[in-house]
This record gives sequence, C-alpha cells and structure tokens, in this order.
Amino acid sequence: MDLQQAVKSRIIYLCKKKDISINKLATLSGMNQSTVNSLVDGTSQNPKLLTIIRICFGFDITLKEFFDDPIFNDIDDD
Repeated sequence: MDLQQAVKSRIIYLCKKKDISINKLATLSGMNQSTVNSLVDGTSQNPKLLTIIRICFGFDITLKEFFDDPIFNDIDDD
C-alpha cells in the first residue's frame, strides 16, 4: 500500500467512526470539498502535510493520532 492509499483509507475510516460525510469533513477542515474528494477518490497522488493537518483539525484529532494506525506500518516507498 502506498501513502496515498493509506491516507484515503484512514480518512474513510475516521469519517465512518465519527459519523460525518466527506462534505462535512471538508467544512470542518476549512477546505473545499473537491480537495478532500481528491484525497478520497485517488486523484491526489501526493497529499501535502498541510492538507493532512487541516483534515486532522476537521476530525478534532492530532497529527499523531491520525498516523497512529497500523495501516501506516507497511507503506511502500515506490
């Protein structure tokens, strides 16, 4: 799994866990829905750290909490 896929999976998981839509997450994160959609639909191949920080703000979690998941343990560096 690459970083983009792991970020996508983590966002989808957290949205389900917190019972919020991608649109609501975008609003809470202060970003355009298209930006968040590009992370989830795979259009964004290289998510920027600032974008992930804003996503964390929307989820009301820290960056450490976002990345503290086994899904990030086996990232391919290809």
